[in-house]
Amino acid sequence: MLRSKALNDPPSVEADAASRSSRGLARDLGADRAAARARLRAVARVRRRYGRLFLALPLLLIVVADVHIRGDRLLDLGGKHIASYVGAMVESAALWGLLLFAASSRRGASRWLAALLFVALATLSLGGQLYFHRQYATYLNLDATLFGTSLSASLFGQLRADGENFLRSVLPPLLLAIALVWLGRRIVRPGRTAWARAARLAAPAVVVAAFVLPCSYRTVQASTPDVIYFHAIGGLLKELAGVQTTAQVRPGLRTPPSLPPVTPRPGPRRNVLFILTESVRADATCSARVPVPVDAGEAPVACPGTPRIDAAVPDRLPLTQMRSNASTTAIGLAVLWSGLQPTATREALHTAPLVFDYAHAAGFDSAYWTSHHMMFANSRLYVQDLPVSHQCGATELDPLADIDLGADDRLLSAHVQSEVLSLREPFLAVAHFGNTHVPYLVDPEDAPFQPALESKAPDDNEAYRNFYRNAVHRQDAAIAELIRFVRSSPVGERTVIVFTSDHGEAFREHGQLGHTGSILDEEIRVPGWVDAPPGTLTAAEEGALRAARDEPVFHTDVTPTVLDLMGLWEEPELAEYRAAMVGHSLLRPSPGPAALALTNCTGIWGCAFKNWGMMRGNMKLESRAWDTAWHCYDVLADPREQRDLGPAACGDLPRLADALYGGPAGSVDVPAHLRDLAAVPRHD
Repeated sequence: MLRSKALNDPPSVEADAASRSSRGLARDLGADRAAARARLRAVARVRRRYGRLFLALPLLLIVVADVHIRGDRLLDLGGKHIASYVGAMVESAALWGLLLFAASSRRGASRWLAALLFVALATLSLGGQLYFHRQYATYLNLDATLFGTSLSASLFGQLRADGENFLRSVLPPLLLAIALVWLGRRIVRPGRTAWARAARLAAPAVVVAAFVLPCSYRTVQASTPDVIYFHAIGGLLKELAGVQTTAQVRPGLRTPPSLPPVTPRPGPRRNVLFILTESVRADATCSARVPVPVDAGEAPVACPGTPRIDAAVPDRLPLTQMRSNASTTAIGLAVLWSGLQPTATREALHTAPLVFDYAHAAGFDSAYWTSHHMMFANSRLYVQDLPVSHQCGATELDPLADIDLGADDRLLSAHVQSEVLSLREPFLAVAHFGNTHVPYLVDPEDAPFQPALESKAPDDNEAYRNFYRNAVHRQDAAIAELIRFVRSSPVGERTVIVFTSDHGEAFREHGQLGHTGSILDEEIRVPGWVDAPPGTLTAAEEGALRAARDEPVFHTDVTPTVLDLMGLWEEPELAEYRAAMVGHSLLRPSPGPAALALTNCTGIWGCAFKNWGMMRGNMKLESRAWDTAWHCYDVLADPREQRDLGPAACGDLPRLADALYGGPAGSVDVPAHLRDLAAVPRHD
């Protein structure tokens, strides 16, 4: 009864108030939810609007970095090159935008794969290009990657030698890429729309396309650095898979003619020991002895770079203006041993007799000993059939020899000493040292040039140069020991020693580091001298060598000189081959300066970056891949090549160079003397 009454009674005042409060709270909650939904819609609109802009941020950062690195070159772009760069920007925007979009998804395993690709590709492409440009003043491109396909071990050697600076180059892009993915997942947050699904599906296709699409990578490199990188790696992958992408020019098997027997002319009896070193520039050693006054009984070091060689050959005849015709070992050897110009055809460079062939025809015993690794870019193919009685390479000296450094030069010196006395006289012997090649072999206990660092960072340039000089100093001991052994041996008084380096080494004098990048003097001016015991030269021969002391001479003069030392320069049976040589014997009066080709882009070796020119006497004409005009230098008046005199100052050299190459390097896709190489097989 009471319960029934209670149910029928009207609600109390308190209950009515509670009911009204609940309805108000519900209205407030509803309003809050509506406001929240409105805010979310507003945020979504902002995300849609600015998220798309955010996806363009990677491209913006890449272009800003490119302008910072080479803004002066980009300002020179015009016409088709501007269009090419714009096309590369579109490709870059699509690649990074789609990858970042896919990586920004809120859920799903695919977002992690997209994030991994985004971070890894950004780190490698941008960090790798930053590192490469700091070393070579240009971006890594297809030519450079194909240049190194036979040198996979070199990559690991490079990282061992300069890993810290490589990490400094790749770390900023790595951290930036991770940050972009993190921000993308908060700003972009793509939904499940059809457009979003299509974008996710398109991302892998764009990644693949980046590796196969063509771009402007030579000459002015009218593409963004990331696009150039992907094109290069794509071409390398094709090459490794057996799909030929371009002619990979390397030395091959030689097929020299069978020379008729020749009889050396009457004259002094002499052997020839040709000592050749690697990457030693002229100012790292002493072609001539430098007189130094002695103060207070303490004798300063006259030749700090190579004091032991300096002491071993005090009476040498210097060639202070010796230059290589290229700054690549394979080209240098072909020129030094054949007498041909580097611009000779591939066929000519593989069929021309070498000094070893001439020596064999004349009845000389001969030898070729080297500490270089014969796996380095098909090297063994070129020298495996030399008509020599003694030969060795790095792995004969040390089975574990490094592919870049080769075997220890001290092992080579000891090996030559063990075999040179077994050669039958007269002989021609070549001892080819190599530990001054990058990454340079240094003795920490005998490294006088300090501070010395393996770092290739621009700020450490001088310390890195000191590291190189310490490698030259270490090699000095091995070569000097060989010279002293020969001079004290029974054959010493009858042996003429010829000394030079295959090329020099750059340390950013004009932006580049190392060699093969230019024909500027830091890369091609090399030491040179002849040491002849009394009685091994006639008075006229010695007089001619003394007259050549400070005159510009070239590696194209070495073969004629060696042939003259063997008494073969005037033999009528060799007239056909002598006619193809452009140099002259330094044992004879100079006929006057000739116009000579200088280039690292040849039929025996394909250059990673185009560079070429010509030289007559002290006037040099040159250009590199980014130059659309010739530069002219007077190397005697301006040894650092800082004052470009303009093409007209080089007389007819621009006309001759235009006819030979087609123009400056930056204005020609393929030089004239290489246009027949498209059909050259990758492996001989």
